[in-house]
Amino acid sequence: MAKTGVLLINLGTPDDAKIGPVRRYLFEFLNDPRVIDIPWLFRKLLVNLIIVPFRAPGSTKIYKELWTEKGSPLIIYGESVKEKLQAKLGDKYAVHLAMRYQNPSMEKVLAEMRMQNYQKIIIVPLFPHYASASSGSAMEKAMKIISKWWVIPEISMISQFWDHPKFIDAFVARGKQYNVEEYDHVLFSYHGLPERHVDKVYEDGKPCADHNCEHEITEDNKYCYKATCFATTRLLAEKLGIPEEKYTVAFQSRLNDKWLEPFSDKVVEERAKKGDKKLLAFSPAFVADCLETTVEIGIEYQEIFEEHGGEEVQLVESLNDHPLWIEALEDMVKERA
Repeated sequence: MAKTGVLLINLGTPDDAKIGPVRRYLFEFLNDPRVIDIPWLFRKLLVNLIIVPFRAPGSTKIYKELWTEKGSPLIIYGESVKEKLQAKLGDKYAVHLAMRYQNPSMEKVLAEMRMQNYQKIIIVPLFPHYASASSGSAMEKAMKIISKWWVIPEISMISQFWDHPKFIDAFVARGKQYNVEEYDHVLFSYHGLPERHVDKVYEDGKPCADHNCEHEITEDNKYCYKATCFATTRLLAEKLGIPEEKYTVAFQSRLNDKWLEPFSDKVVEERAKKGDKKLLAFSPAFVADCLETTVEIGIEYQEIFEEHGGEEVQLVESLNDHPLWIEALEDMVKERA
């Protein structure tokens, strides 16, 4: 019997590309206080009466573009990663997959893990860069569930892995499928966050903007999402031989103008207006292709680029179940074993 349980956690996805499941997913996701960090009553009113009723129909249409015959790509790739990682780790480990929101739920999967009576559980939120709204939320929920167990085994959590050599190498391998020289510019697009989320990282009371996050990693900013996104980009650009003047770091999927800048869609528009015809886009915050990569970058940014004179936005495929990504996860788990 396996002695160590491994729990992979990704963000989540609706159970189906229909308005009911999409609405349930949005309710759970957006009511998370680590996602929308405002007082409880205001969050409930904002999410339940304004955001979800107006957003659900449009989101459903987008999910239908993403959906495959087998379902959500996030689940498909998640299951594939789970199986391939299990094969790599062998029978001393048992690999499980859960979603922070919706299914397979963390409650159900952790209940199954509890019954296995593991000596140790290693929790791996599948978010390369720490953010309270992603990694923090997943780890908090895991701790809340496990805290109710009478017997609590040894627990280890991996909060981020933005600089893991094989994680970087896996994205480099994806990037090398394309000849960077053929593209006018390279966009490294990361999921956006409200500025206040990164400002809260700092105990000195100074905002993220005062910590040189675009240029270096320090003891103060090592958990700052913006700082680690820029650091990942520097590592990728160096290995791919992309000069600093040929790439831009930007942030996508914003809800308002008080999110991290520059905004990816605006960068795409500006590059087209400057005369760029071909744009290569990486999205290293996502380890599996999803709505934000396939639809937002692959379709919506292509439309924006064309509208302003550009021709092609080429999305670099995410890690999905790439062999180097499986090796990266294997290394991370064994380092904690």
